[in-house]
Amino acid sequence: MELIFLGTGAGVPSKERNVSAVALTLLQELNSIWLFDCGEATQHQILHTTIKPRKINKIFITHMHGDHIFGLPGLLSSRSFQGGNDLLTVYGPPGIKEYIEMSLQVSQTHLAYPLSIKEIKEGQLFDEEHFTVYCKKLNHGIPSYGYRIVEKNKPGELLVDQLKAIGIPPGPIYKQIKENDMITLSNGEKLYRDHFLGKEKKGRILSILGDTRFTEQHANFVKHSDVLIHEATFDHEKKALAEQYFHSTTTQAAVLAKKAAVKKLILTHISSRYQNEDNLLLLNEAKAIFSNTELANDFSHMVVRAEH
Repeated sequence: MELIFLGTGAGVPSKERNVSAVALTLLQELNSIWLFDCGEATQHQILHTTIKPRKINKIFITHMHGDHIFGLPGLLSSRSFQGGNDLLTVYGPPGIKEYIEMSLQVSQTHLAYPLSIKEIKEGQLFDEEHFTVYCKKLNHGIPSYGYRIVEKNKPGELLVDQLKAIGIPPGPIYKQIKENDMITLSNGEKLYRDHFLGKEKKGRILSILGDTRFTEQHANFVKHSDVLIHEATFDHEKKALAEQYFHSTTTQAAVLAKKAAVKKLILTHISSRYQNEDNLLLLNEAKAIFSNTELANDFSHMVVRAEH
């Protein structure tokens, strides 16, 4: 479970930062990749990574501003030429279906794979074998959403030493024990899985918020996240400007992270007014309030760990 930031800028691309897109690689868990937002030139950014577009099978759009969606038609089209045959599902606010269908229609683009477009509302988006995903409406100039990805807990490791101690050597039976609540041995003895598994592994929680004004009401939605990705369009001194344009500051993101007791905060969606030499200022403003903060740059890689 790894994050690859493909675009970390706000509004317009700059020499240092492309516009919004972040990939969540779930290759070990699902053999797939989920993409959150798809700003202009996202597919160009992908060329500089190991991401295979055919592995992208879910795209989550936070809101309909251009710096979050203008790369979508191109990526959907190119996926047809890159071996993408599996279903791709796009989740997004009202308007996403019309935008995609019109873009494909007027450009006479024909996809070689099935495409599902689902317009979202607050609540649970889906509950699958390994993950449950929720969304929440934020406070922005147009409908903007945050996503909460909750990984389900995993069974603990098989206690091999205990099995050996009762005379059961390694072999196919170990797999049977791990996959079944109870098995019966050839001699009639019953073995219960719970007796031979270690402590359950807690699933990870990742929260990704779209563009939003700061409000403490978001704390419950992102509570106890192992990683929170939050916009930080402006520095602390531009708080009034952030309020005017429905955005957040570095310190506001940090305040939310602290209130929600998240484990790690990642700042992104940085205004193009800031250059590379400003990164330390932006980061330190947040770290003064919430120490475990990182500032994302284009092509940053970050592993999502269940931190304790």
